[in-house]
Amino acid sequence: MNARHALLALTCATLSTSALAQPSSPSDDLDRRPPPDAATMRLSFAPIVRRVAPAVVNVYSRRVVRQQVDPFWSLFSGGYPRDRVQQSLGSGAIVRADGVILTNHHNIADAQEVRVATADRREWPATVLLDDPRADLAVLRIDTKGERLPTIAIDDASRPEVGDLVLAIGDPFGVGQTVTNGIVSALARSDVGINDYAFFIQTDAAINPGNSGGPLVDMEGHLIGVNTAIVSSSGASAGIGFAIPAAMAKQVVDAALSGDHRVSRPWLGARGQAITDEMAHSFGMDRPEGVVVTDVWPGGPAARAGISRGDVILTVDGEPVNDGAGLTYRVATSHMGDVVAVAVRRAGQVRTVSLHVERPPETPPADPRTLAGRNPLAGATVVNVSPASAQQYGADPFSSQGVLVTQAGGGAQMIGVQPGDFIREVNGQKIATTADLVAALETSGRGWIIVIQRAGQVITARFGA
Repeated sequence: MNARHALLALTCATLSTSALAQPSSPSDDLDRRPPPDAATMRLSFAPIVRRVAPAVVNVYSRRVVRQQVDPFWSLFSGGYPRDRVQQSLGSGAIVRADGVILTNHHNIADAQEVRVATADRREWPATVLLDDPRADLAVLRIDTKGERLPTIAIDDASRPEVGDLVLAIGDPFGVGQTVTNGIVSALARSDVGINDYAFFIQTDAAINPGNSGGPLVDMEGHLIGVNTAIVSSSGASAGIGFAIPAAMAKQVVDAALSGDHRVSRPWLGARGQAITDEMAHSFGMDRPEGVVVTDVWPGGPAARAGISRGDVILTVDGEPVNDGAGLTYRVATSHMGDVVAVAVRRAGQVRTVSLHVERPPETPPADPRTLAGRNPLAGATVVNVSPASAQQYGADPFSSQGVLVTQAGGGAQMIGVQPGDFIREVNGQKIATTADLVAALETSGRGWIIVIQRAGQVITARFGA
């Protein structure tokens, strides 16, 4: 089974301890000995758990969805749609004593009600301060009425290393709060297809359904990651779990506490692709490393720093980048106004340039419009494409043409229009702005020929008047 297809967005942790010792040969016995005293035998993670566990919560959400009746049974039931309640169970961490909680977006997506159960078994109604689907993170708040709750600190400064001991805490399968331990198995995992800022800590600490949103904790009791997904063919832990790094989590929490309703992240103003072995030889490199720049936004941060197409970006602030996702993450998790050092290879020479980190520009303005009238796109909401709107909706400003569909309802949904589509042409007229699209739909006569761009494919559809 393809590992990406086996990825499950989950919430988890089961009470078990991973064996860290590896099989050894007889010659290793000289270096092995029993614990020298009773105190050594009593070494335990318990002090860390006692400090951290009270700040770990359960997150419950529910939503009502309308379910169509099977056509056969509709002959007897009248064909009326039925409401069905969908529930979700996850975990979270209290990051501020006044009731601010960090969890996964997929735990509360489209929820009509969210509740939180704290470790002392009290239940609280929760409101969503900020929901960030692109990072799969959400920030909740409960009204503590002045009570100060236990918290866990987000450590976005230290850098975990492969081999570090970690704990995963959460509520797997709804059995109650449990703790598992393991090690950091890998860092900077980017080809896992979980979210748009793919750059994960991999761990072998047991993670199971129900643990999503729970903390991955280091040996100082700090949150270094948010448990988010596993690779599994059965749905249970197979020793390959992924956590969103603390730097991304801290960014989302800070945005929520500042009153923002969405996260505006720094951008590079360029995109690139990983260097393959064949490409490395063509660049005169002795091994594949870095990201070759394929597009540069005119006047953006990369362009002003002197970065051009064909350059190879090797590091950002001393951290190596080996694919486009890693490059995006390193820039996106810096702070607005920072100046970062970018090592660039050009014509066999490596130089370091200073890149001023800034918000993506909102030019042209989004100008959102919900289309109406007698036309195939009625019910769709569209915006103009800029680097800012592309970042907000997960679109690619470099390869897109036309206006971006952000919501599809009504007739537009019925004909198959989807969020993320670009409307490029109507009856041969190029569409550059939402105003262009409204005008083109209003002037149509006998029908419409609409050109849509979706995931790199161009679709032409004809509709009668």
